[in-house]
Amino acid sequence: MDDVHRALTDERADTAAQVSALSADLDGIIEAAAMSNTDDEHDPEGTTIAYERAHTAALLSSARGRLDELDHALARHASGDYGRCESCGGSIAPERLAARPSTAFCIACASAKGR
Repeated sequence: MDDVHRALTDERADTAAQVSALSADLDGIIEAAAMSNTDDEHDPEGTTIAYERAHTAALLSSARGRLDELDHALARHASGDYGRCESCGGSIAPERLAARPSTAFCIACASAKGR
C-alpha cells in the first residue's frame, strides 16, 4: 500500500468514525426532544434543542459529504486516475494534493467551479 492510499484510507476511517458519532448524537438529541415536554425555545439559558439538532445535522451532512469525497478519491486511486483533474484532464499540483488529498480538480477548475 502506498502513502497516498494509506493517507486516504486513514482519513476515511477517521471520517467514518465521526459520521457514526454524529449519527448517535443526532439520534440522542431527537430522542431527548421526543421525551421532553419543556419549552426550550423560550429558555434564556443555553441553546435550544432545535439549534442543537440543526447544528448536529449540518455537521453530519458535512462529514457524510467528506466520506463520499474520500471514497471517490480511493476509487480514482485504484483506477489510476488519482492526481488527474476530472474537469480538464490536466495534472493536479502535488501541493494541492498534499493540502486536499481527496480533491478531484486542479486549482484552475476548482476556482472556476467555486470550490
